[in-house]
Amino acid sequence: MVGARPQFVKSALLLREFERREVEHRLVHTGQHYDREMSQVFFDQLGLPQPDYSLGCGSASHAVQTADMMRALEPVLEREHPSFVIVFGDTNTTLAGALTAAKLRMPVVHVEAGLRSFKRSMPEEINRVIADHVASVLCVPSERAAQQLASEGIRAGVHVVGDLMIDLVKMVRDELPERPPILERLALEPGSYALATIHRAANTDDPHAFSDVMSGLRRLPLPVIFPVHPRSAPLVRAFEVGAGDGIVPIEPLPYEDTIALAAHARVVLTDSGGLQKEAVFLGTPCVTLRDETEWGETLEDGWNALAGTDPSAIERLALRPRPLSPSRSFQSDGFCARRIADLLTERAPTRATRKPPASTKTASVP
Repeated sequence: MVGARPQFVKSALLLREFERREVEHRLVHTGQHYDREMSQVFFDQLGLPQPDYSLGCGSASHAVQTADMMRALEPVLEREHPSFVIVFGDTNTTLAGALTAAKLRMPVVHVEAGLRSFKRSMPEEINRVIADHVASVLCVPSERAAQQLASEGIRAGVHVVGDLMIDLVKMVRDELPERPPILERLALEPGSYALATIHRAANTDDPHAFSDVMSGLRRLPLPVIFPVHPRSAPLVRAFEVGAGDGIVPIEPLPYEDTIALAAHARVVLTDSGGLQKEAVFLGTPCVTLRDETEWGETLEDGWNALAGTDPSAIERLALRPRPLSPSRSFQSDGFCARRIADLLTERAPTRATRKPPASTKTASVP
């Protein structure tokens, strides 16, 4: 089950591992992210296969979007009757997949389980908590996440497997040229710019919060490259972001360009969970534009800091000295996808190890 940028990224290595082992699988795209820049470009660049099922649910309120996904997914699961339904992360796609499968008594596999921001006003926190509590197999990125699940009474089916996103970012980083093309296109020098992303509901549904974040970014004495999420676009226009203020709004970027910019930036400012850990792994200081993080380990070595939406805090933390010691938050041995595939193939019926029929076609479900 995929539907949003982080899930395309997390699924890439796992799908490659399934293909390598000839494990039968079906890819379902809910359509949560449907713009080409937020969806198809990731399929193209990461080599993802086209979905077997495209649910086309699109944008709506949380309740309507989740309900639409569940309504469209139920007949797919009844038709395919999979050994496992794999969901990633904390989006509405995660919630819809986990609930629908659990109601049909199909085992749920939650990849990136055990994360908590401890802020129930975040839709993502609700999604990840529910997914964890209905999952049969919980693939956690760290012992810290496993301990969190244990504190909630979840011990069975918990497996520390590593982090798919970190494995992929390491692979992409190691293949980047010394001067990536995106730096040429934007006329940037390494270490001379900031990279900012804003998409969380708390910052995009509240114009005052968005305005405060922009005020903080405008104080920085270096250009701020700002790939604009569709959710932020109306506010960018309303607040005339980029009109001689040092902020450079651009279209959403493909994955490799995002990693290249993050790797060479002086600082990353974001409300994204994924980009926080990507920045820290890449050795780029991060400022989280929230009051909390589900990746608490990023704060321990000083590579990440919480600024919320306070303009003064954003400025101060973005310009703080670079930490002297490397971050110990994330390590990658490149084997996360292999561990997950091992878990599932060991537990699945024999038919799950057969290659998909050659006649499998992309299908749309109304």
